[in-house]
Amino acid sequence: MADTFSNRAALETHQLAQLRALLAAILPANPFYAKKMAGSALSKGLGSLDEFRARVPFTTKAEIATDQLAHPPFGSNLTFPIERYTRQHQTSGTSGAPLRWLDTADSWNWMLGNWERVHHAGGVTEHDRIFFAFSFGPFLGFWTAFESAVRIGALVIPGGGMSSAARLRTILDTRATVVCCTPTYAIRLAEVAAEEKLDLSRSAVRLLSIAGEPGGSIPAVRARLRSLWPGARIHDHHGMTETGPVSYEDPARPCTLRVIESAYLAEIIHPETLAPVALGETGELVLTTLGRTGSPLLRYRTGDLVKAAPAQPGARDAGLFIALDGGILGRVDDMVVVRGVNVYPSAVEEIIRGLGGVAEYRVQVTNAGALTELDVEMEPLADCPDPVALATHLERRFQSALALRVGVRIAAPGTLPRFENKARRWVRA
Repeated sequence: MADTFSNRAALETHQLAQLRALLAAILPANPFYAKKMAGSALSKGLGSLDEFRARVPFTTKAEIATDQLAHPPFGSNLTFPIERYTRQHQTSGTSGAPLRWLDTADSWNWMLGNWERVHHAGGVTEHDRIFFAFSFGPFLGFWTAFESAVRIGALVIPGGGMSSAARLRTILDTRATVVCCTPTYAIRLAEVAAEEKLDLSRSAVRLLSIAGEPGGSIPAVRARLRSLWPGARIHDHHGMTETGPVSYEDPARPCTLRVIESAYLAEIIHPETLAPVALGETGELVLTTLGRTGSPLLRYRTGDLVKAAPAQPGARDAGLFIALDGGILGRVDDMVVVRGVNVYPSAVEEIIRGLGGVAEYRVQVTNAGALTELDVEMEPLADCPDPVALATHLERRFQSALALRVGVRIAAPGTLPRFENKARRWVRA
């Protein structure tokens, strides 16, 4: 199911055709965008992608949230009568009230097709047995991952309503070959396996398909996962409830996510100036959903920080697709400036996981007047011979990597929270 375009121009011709069809469908039928785009004259035709970017304003999460408050319970970003919609999901609400999202059968099938690309890039086939190690709540990603796996003919094994120990025994008993979960939870499962005396080297798992947080494209986290799950390859990907599945790990370039550009028009902008950033510079990912007609997003500011990677020399499709170096680096509202240094959660994770010996951690962000400070609470592995030395070593690594003094405190084994879904390790005082 790989996208097949001979060059960038062919891809952009496809995107423009998809965009014209989308605009024709939603203007003026969609009340949210009819109001937002009033006076743009885009309903009369779109000449180019550059014209779209020049004339269409950004859409923000705050706008969607305000609209849903004004038009409860689903808002006015609906292209069709409510009777056409068959699915409702919602965001996690980690940065505000959850957003509800509706999909028609057509929009849902569009997202399943995108998820099939994720599976395909990971080498998943109808011969696999896929265990989904999470509770099936209202978040979109669980359901699209599951149903797309059904569509490709794999044996799907739901893991909702189970303890971690029960999930592990099911993975072993059913000879599951693929496990879908967050990077943090894959580490937690391995931790529980050790507690339960379950040998993961005897499992049939050959692939960890992970998402939900930046860890899947952080080298130290990947190395940790490979050591905990012997014989398993790591496959990162990412998406959002608001957009659906967006990217997958480039099989030829670990720690690089390829945007599914046949389905999304992607931009990378400076979060403050809103101007496009240069290749290799960090910026905010902006997405237009080309096929989610029932509840579309035009130039949606995702809040995800990314960096476009340069073309891979000698690759057959070099420069054809946008590739995100290091995957999702963090969130715009998660980055903190400490004594003039931009600190991203992914950088902190790389430093901690790269050291080894750390079971879990938590970051405390405090503001004392105009100064922002970071402190880390670190829980050593149960067999760590010298936690004090480990904490000292970690402080030195922070000083070396970030040129910052970061205090490290030792937490007793088993005291820091574990996470099944997105980890919430950063605490702001």
